[in-house]
Amino acid sequence: MDFSNFSLSRLPRICFGPGRFNEVPALAASYGRTVLVITGKRSFCATPRWHTFTQALKAQGLRWLHTTVSGEPSPGLVDDAVRCFRGEGVDVVVAIGGGSVLDAAKAIAGLLPHGNTVMDHLEGVGKNAPYRGPSKPFIAVPTTAGTGSEATKNAVLSISGPEGFKKSFRDDCLVPEYAVVDPELLATCPPELISADGMDALTQLLESYVSSKANPFTGALAWSGLQAVKTGLFAAWEGVEPTASHGRAAMAYAALLSGITLAQAGLGSVHGLASPLGAYFPIPHGVVCGTLVAAATEINIKAMLERDPDNTSLPAYAQVGRLLTGRNDLDDTDARSALIALLSAWSDRLQLPRLNRYGITADDFPKIAANSRGSSMQTNPIVLTDDEIIAILTARL
Repeated sequence: MDFSNFSLSRLPRICFGPGRFNEVPALAASYGRTVLVITGKRSFCATPRWHTFTQALKAQGLRWLHTTVSGEPSPGLVDDAVRCFRGEGVDVVVAIGGGSVLDAAKAIAGLLPHGNTVMDHLEGVGKNAPYRGPSKPFIAVPTTAGTGSEATKNAVLSISGPEGFKKSFRDDCLVPEYAVVDPELLATCPPELISADGMDALTQLLESYVSSKANPFTGALAWSGLQAVKTGLFAAWEGVEPTASHGRAAMAYAALLSGITLAQAGLGSVHGLASPLGAYFPIPHGVVCGTLVAAATEINIKAMLERDPDNTSLPAYAQVGRLLTGRNDLDDTDARSALIALLSAWSDRLQLPRLNRYGITADDFPKIAANSRGSSMQTNPIVLTDDEIIAILTARL
């Protein structure tokens, strides 16, 4: 194991386990008397938990305000919310929802004390003005198991369309004060959401494990998360009790660790491609990950064998192959081949659609490849050529 230098960025305080959601009102009350609650449009608010939660806020003596996020959050949504609530004396922001809800809330909490547009800080498309904080205290409560946004410092915002973008507002000040991860909140997730989000978490764990910035700390967490995916993904997706409860807990844990490891070690080619794909086409982020991860893994391995055969990510891929297949007898070459085959089989079993389902054609590939070289691609274990990037896309057209 290589114990060369590495650094860790800030992490939230983590509350994990069934029933931990019930602690959120008291946590919010520790920051003041006015709480801004941000949720999805319907998913959580349509459950009995919403009434119980708001009654618990009142019992804590809290005044609560509420807004919702539907679909991928845009800079305009963030700016509108900041204008609406900046004069309300908000003491703490609580977000309950999937990655889009958490990302939007993260940006809103960051800008409530300042009032300026998020475009001032959005990397690559705005003014690139430094963000100096402070942010309003932020409590993140994920209701899906995929993005790991509850453990990261970046809020991903997008504008869809031919000239669209998907970029991050990123700063250590935006890391949540608390990540409250309650697997019971996943019980209402439909199978298609479990599958896409689960493959997102898997991809983040795999990409951070083989990242050019991987270190012993992130490696240990990513390995633990991959073990959880192995036991939990299909149990959660199939939804048959009592194994489904274990599966949801395993995937909530895996998603949390994937957020921690991506924040510390970075990601790779799948997430590099997810940015332009998600900006230009109506394709969900988890679907991008699940449909591309096998092809991206194959192209990465082939490129390293051809141009960088001593790359330490090659044995790392083999280790993951042995872990996920349970075949400890495989040599490195066979283990890497088995990993590619397993990832492809999982994508097929989970019925993750191909790119053409979303109107993507081969004519779009050069533009997608040209706009894929953001921060995620920079920690891919090898620099891919445009032809190699296009080969990933072609494999899943």
